[in-house]
Amino acid sequence: MAPERKRVQPLLCGYYGEHNLGDDALLTALLAQLPQGCDPLVTAFDQGEVEQRLGVRTCARRDFATVRRALDRCDALVLGGGSLLQDATSFRSLLYYAALIISARLHGKPVLLWGQGLGPLRRRRSRLLVRRLLTLVQASSWRDPGSAGLAAAWGRPGQLGSDPVWSLATRPWHGQGGPLVLCWRPTQLLEGVRWTPLLEALDAVAAAADREVIWLPFHRDQDRGLLAALQDQGLVPQRLYRRSREELVATPEEAMEIFCGSALVLSMRLHGLIVAALAGAPLAALSYDPKVRAAADSLACSCIDLDQPQDSFNLERDWLQQLDQPPQPQMVEGLRRDTAVHGELLRRWLGR
Repeated sequence: MAPERKRVQPLLCGYYGEHNLGDDALLTALLAQLPQGCDPLVTAFDQGEVEQRLGVRTCARRDFATVRRALDRCDALVLGGGSLLQDATSFRSLLYYAALIISARLHGKPVLLWGQGLGPLRRRRSRLLVRRLLTLVQASSWRDPGSAGLAAAWGRPGQLGSDPVWSLATRPWHGQGGPLVLCWRPTQLLEGVRWTPLLEALDAVAAAADREVIWLPFHRDQDRGLLAALQDQGLVPQRLYRRSREELVATPEEAMEIFCGSALVLSMRLHGLIVAALAGAPLAALSYDPKVRAAADSLACSCIDLDQPQDSFNLERDWLQQLDQPPQPQMVEGLRRDTAVHGELLRRWLGR
């Protein structure tokens, strides 16, 4: 009898188990693309939730010493989705991933960047550090042309695909006449009365179409309670408040079920936009970050930039036009096909 082949054990490192449905969707997509014979170990904050939902082994992602010891037991380091090489969160966050990459290479383990975004890198020292880190990476796949172009300009080209969450299965849409669903988040671009044009337009659309409004926190810890907070500030029109309710979901699949039955999804969250498109829902984006604008452009869907002044009348007209008008299926399918490069990278380096 032939000896049993050793299972490949990659360490999957990302912003997992942080109660963000977008990152949970990324992990679901990553696990689905791993080749057979892999036994992954996942860095996670809420380890119990990730283990219960996905049936994988985890280690405490916020405890660097624990993650570093876990890397010793693994065969490869995979930075899985999102934009991990960035300093917008903090320079300390960038140093966390830098230390893991350097440690992996010192011990002869391959480093793979899977479906990554690159940046933003606001500090000169961050750009210098990331340029050096890219020379240590064995293979990379990028989720958007801007990231791929920057890596190529720094002499480290990789494969260009779409965001890996596009690889998740689609669902049939049945939301004609359904509610409006919001994936809105707090942002410094919208403080105090800067919310007013959005809320006035939303109030007018909901009243004109006689629709319920569901506030769906895509990041459970950051977005939950936004409706109540805006109401406490006296910013929510009372007619809109009476039509509104917040609904918490625990998984991307539960969010997709709500999107399938919605007449319009207004999303500030990148992966809220993508998951809603996979559900076939009508869409309009509100961009607080260039990544949201890029995703909206790839779908040819309506998008406003929140760093620009807004007019409630124009917003109302635009959102009424999008109501009950789902995206073109061929656009979604094209973006789903473009995720194949990420799976090919994993098969090439982790397959046996």
